[in-house]
Amino acid sequence: MRNVKVAATQMHCSGSIDENIEKADVLVREAANKGAQIILLQELFETPYFCQKEKSDYYCYATELEGNRAIRHFKQVAKALQVVLPISFYEKKNQARYNSIAVIDADGEVLGKYRKSHIPAGPGYEEKYYFNPGDTGFKVWNTRYAKIGVGVCWDQWYPEAARCMALMGAELLFYPTAIGSEPQDGSIDSKDHWQTCMLGHAAANLIPVVASNRIGVEEDEDSRISFYGSSFIAGPQGNKVAEANRTDEGLLVVEFDLELLEAQRLEWGIFRDRRPDLYSLLTSYDGELSIKS
Repeated sequence: MRNVKVAATQMHCSGSIDENIEKADVLVREAANKGAQIILLQELFETPYFCQKEKSDYYCYATELEGNRAIRHFKQVAKALQVVLPISFYEKKNQARYNSIAVIDADGEVLGKYRKSHIPAGPGYEEKYYFNPGDTGFKVWNTRYAKIGVGVCWDQWYPEAARCMALMGAELLFYPTAIGSEPQDGSIDSKDHWQTCMLGHAAANLIPVVASNRIGVEEDEDSRISFYGSSFIAGPQGNKVAEANRTDEGLLVVEFDLELLEAQRLEWGIFRDRRPDLYSLLTSYDGELSIKS
């Protein structure tokens, strides 16, 4: 047996970076007290979700990894509590800006970073104004407790991303998220669709999935998003084993036996029976292979 406890959290974010870090700290410590060893916080939790509007004033939120307040704070927390923390932050690197994740191991050291690959653009979610497309490629990290893959929000809609991380040996997949209502059409509720996509990643790869979403209503001029929480942890058959509600701050903790899950993946044969020689169309945009002279 090689058991690991994972946690998903959700919280409301205010306009105060210090207040948001403090609130996240409380959730991390509570999860650690419940035995969680890998704890997920939501996307861009240091600030309100500033991508509702295209405003150059919000570029000031970007920091280099080494100077980010949340990362500096949670390096100390991770070391003290002996927990693994993927930390979402708005990254500044020379003339580029990224929606990034720093993975902090249980000794407080940063193992590396991932930059969000899929960048959305639409009413209320104007991320292409703020972020360059990620250039790290998909990554996994061999943390103290498990080999993990981390995608960020819009990445979670793409089965290719989950499969890539699984092929690289990820034993658990984590998705920090900021998703809620659609400002242009209040009748749209994507909660079930959002969860179903990730449940599919879990089932198709026989790998647990952990998703953390923010809660609360955030407004910017005439744009308003009601973030619907519903953070959850999925088992390897695509079954929800824990789920938060839409409105309350809190956390979920679930334990998995990674050795048992590995044996199940091998027995099921989904990776043995793959045919990558037939999947070249996945590298195209239009479903046709280009002919190179």
